[in-house]
Amino acid sequence: MQKQLIVGVAGAGAMGSGIAQVAAFAGCRVVLFDPFQKSLDKASESIHSSIAKMVEKGKLDAARSAAIQSAIAFTANPEELRSSDIIIEAIIENLEVKKDLFSKLEAVVSDQCILATNTSSLAVVAVASACRNRERVVGIHFFNPAFLMPLVEIIPAFTTSDITTRKAKEIIDSWGKVTVLAKDTPGFIVNRIARPFYGEAIRIYEEGIAGMEDIDEAMRAAGGFRMGPFELMDFIGNDINYKVTETVWEQMFFDPRYKPSLTQKRLFEAGLFGKKSGRGYYDYTTGATRREPEQNPVKSKYIFERILAMLINEAADAMYLGVASRDDIDTAMTKGVNYPNGLLKWADEFGIRKVVGIIDALRDDYADGRYRTSLLLKKMVAENRSFY
Repeated sequence: MQKQLIVGVAGAGAMGSGIAQVAAFAGCRVVLFDPFQKSLDKASESIHSSIAKMVEKGKLDAARSAAIQSAIAFTANPEELRSSDIIIEAIIENLEVKKDLFSKLEAVVSDQCILATNTSSLAVVAVASACRNRERVVGIHFFNPAFLMPLVEIIPAFTTSDITTRKAKEIIDSWGKVTVLAKDTPGFIVNRIARPFYGEAIRIYEEGIAGMEDIDEAMRAAGGFRMGPFELMDFIGNDINYKVTETVWEQMFFDPRYKPSLTQKRLFEAGLFGKKSGRGYYDYTTGATRREPEQNPVKSKYIFERILAMLINEAADAMYLGVASRDDIDTAMTKGVNYPNGLLKWADEFGIRKVVGIIDALRDDYADGRYRTSLLLKKMVAENRSFY
């Protein structure tokens, strides 16, 4: 009989609670650690409420519900993580705080325990530098909400052993998640490739080409996206979105392709984080109204094609630079951020030559390094190749 996996989760916030729930549903024994009892109480209440709703809807019977809840232990004592086979950290995105935690965890657990970070924007190798045995440290990046979102990025650092990477992938696959392998580069797959969805939309807005409502409508109607960029930023939280943008930009040595906008910065500084604060790009307070978008097919087509071309360019560059494989890139963008199509598959359908033409025209108009066509796209046009 196979031994029951013991999963430690460090950090009882929304992400940590979600990961704990995923592991418990997969039949693991879970120890959810947080030094603050208030956070543990909130996590316990959140998990209990989530499971109770599933019972109410008939998705879970009472016996299974009780078994899942009893599989999760809540503790403020790190010593209780001692027996863990794997620990997934989901705390604040601060490198020094993470390094301190990993150093302390390594002193508690066995030599065989995998130590994983759920970081979305920090270098996995930097987190691993706090450990004596860096081969055991790997990135396991879930998407919020962890229980519902299918995608998980597995990120081996330079120092991660092949065995650790394989075991981490096998564990997360066994939990029913869709895993993709990413190189330990800023933003990994999704948070790197998705930057133009927000950045180019804001650029179009700042230039007065179109309003937020028009840009969102163009991406929904012409592109088939579930949410427009401004709606999505408000949903994610403008504090999170801005900080990820800023981190990727800084870690890419201030490449203009990832440069944050003043609009993003001002919303962040004002505390206008979106839905959770009641106001962001849109007003979510009671009685607030939203302007109806313009019905301008020509402008909508321009907006959609400009943003799509930039997204495809970023996806192609990620593939060219070995961040991930073609299939993992397309899987990541459809499963991680619900894009209606894989970007590289979309490139074939839209026309790679057309993508290059759009970006080259933007470069000529703006004389800005932001509009730098991927060498891979140029080569594919010259050789008349497609991605699929």
